[in-house]
Amino acid sequence: MPKQQPSAPDSSRRSEKSRRAIYEAALALVVEVGYPRTTVEGIAARAGVGKQTIYRWWSSKADVLLEAFLDLFAQASREAGEEPYVIPDTGDLAADIKAVLRATVDQLMDPRYAAPSRALAAEGLVDEELGRRCAATLMEPSLQLYVDRLRAAQRAGEVRPDIDPRIALEFFISPLAQRWLQHTGPISYEYTDTLVDYALHGLAPR
Repeated sequence: MPKQQPSAPDSSRRSEKSRRAIYEAALALVVEVGYPRTTVEGIAARAGVGKQTIYRWWSSKADVLLEAFLDLFAQASREAGEEPYVIPDTGDLAADIKAVLRATVDQLMDPRYAAPSRALAAEGLVDEELGRRCAATLMEPSLQLYVDRLRAAQRAGEVRPDIDPRIALEFFISPLAQRWLQHTGPISYEYTDTLVDYALHGLAPR
């Protein structure tokens, strides 16, 4: 019988394995040593890849971390059986916003997300450029969906037409973010449900 030739290595599988290792290494390091002391060299060493591999895919450690966070969010949504970055429109604005904020509470309480996210958020407060990039990359897609949902509610007559959705969404998001970042109180479904009730009572048509 002719000798069977060994199959060629699957480069795409190898690349995906390396990418996953880099994501995990970056998120772990930013928790263990903080953002300033996290380096591309450190990420590469922990992931078991060459530094040149990282620079072939990303231009900086910030790019690595931001992409790792996006992947983490998407993975959490997949595990929950949801599409990432989706706010439902059932015709009941209060119920829809409450459901999304409850999912956000679950993420904030998940150690896989909470620890690295808190570390990066804290650094973004002192590093203005990093803060802007985090807001644009991690927050803006979600915030825009709140805007879209509030505009749909305006068209349905659930919210006053003169309300600015970009300001209105802060009634839901800002108190939750502040409480989480500054440890000023417990994070719970009851808390976020109350935020929605308080906010919508003031937004209801006159």
